[in-house]
Amino acid sequence: MSQQQTKNIITLRGSAQIICEYLKFAMNSVLFQRGLYPAETFKAEQHYGITLLLSEDSQIKNFLTNLLTQSEEWIVNKKVSKLSLIILDVANKEVLECWDFKVEYEEGDATLSKEKNETVGTKDLKKIQQEIRDVMLQVAATISYLPFLDRRCSFDVLVHAKTDCDIPEKWAEAEPITITNAQNVQLKSFTTSLHKMETVVTYKLFD
Repeated sequence: MSQQQTKNIITLRGSAQIICEYLKFAMNSVLFQRGLYPAETFKAEQHYGITLLLSEDSQIKNFLTNLLTQSEEWIVNKKVSKLSLIILDVANKEVLECWDFKVEYEEGDATLSKEKNETVGTKDLKKIQQEIRDVMLQVAATISYLPFLDRRCSFDVLVHAKTDCDIPEKWAEAEPITITNAQNVQLKSFTTSLHKMETVVTYKLFD
């Protein structure tokens, strides 16, 4: 058997699904770590060899499912540059924190793509999951240095997509995000060989 045949082949669809699965877990982790919702509304699950917390609130679950189902299609078609989870002060709508999940598009395996007549990548799934695990551990560790949110907060997610995308009903164009007195931290990145994901958190420094 040739070495090429033993490679783990990743399709564009498969890679987009890996990216969106990470986004689901990362966004849930942010909502939990930042205390936006009561801890008892989250359940623990094992993924990537670590314990992750997922909201059981039906509204949040539906919101994220709809968001990521649409985003997956756009990522497959190279329409999305990043998703931004923003945390707002409920009282005055000020943006206190922004989690940017930046998507970069990679070439994959050019030789194999030509042979398969579609864009494919080759990377061991265990290696990808290990990289995601490292990022998720960093997301959880941000609680140690991010400012305590001592006010009622809500969240929203903005999808930065190309202008030729068909926008679903009930989606609206968003205003640019500005955070005053901001500090940002770049977390580790991971790659599937077709998509690279970078995670950056920008937060307001309180006086």
